[in-house]
Amino acid sequence: MIPGFEKIVEERIRMAQRKGEFDDLPGAGKPLAPSDDALAPQELRLAYKMLKNAGYVPPVVELKKEIVDTEALLEQVESASEAYGILKKLNFLVMKLNTLRKGSAEFDVPQQYYDKIVQRFDKKATFSPDNKS
Repeated sequence: MIPGFEKIVEERIRMAQRKGEFDDLPGAGKPLAPSDDALAPQELRLAYKMLKNAGYVPPVVELKKEIVDTEALLEQVESASEAYGILKKLNFLVMKLNTLRKGSAEFDVPQQYYDKIVQRFDKKATFSPDNKS
């Protein structure tokens, strides 16, 4: 801040305090709620806030949302052929998420949806990509 401007601001705050303009504010006497960017490094918080206000979502977050949406769609599907197509898309999204991550493979999201689909649609017959009934 500009040195002279800082003094003016401080003086106006003190005058408002003396007049009681800060009394009865919502949340007075209560701890502040933690902000969304509390875990972000201090030097990146402003940049993250600007990106968030502009509607930008990091690719990993966007991909996770798409995976959740696809899983919800998979739960609603009735035919095995539709489920297989959605399952392929879901496994692709999971694979893409795992490749975007920079870390150990033990934290990768497993592609374990095939068995769930098989159990859901036909517990007696075997389900294969060739047999799309």
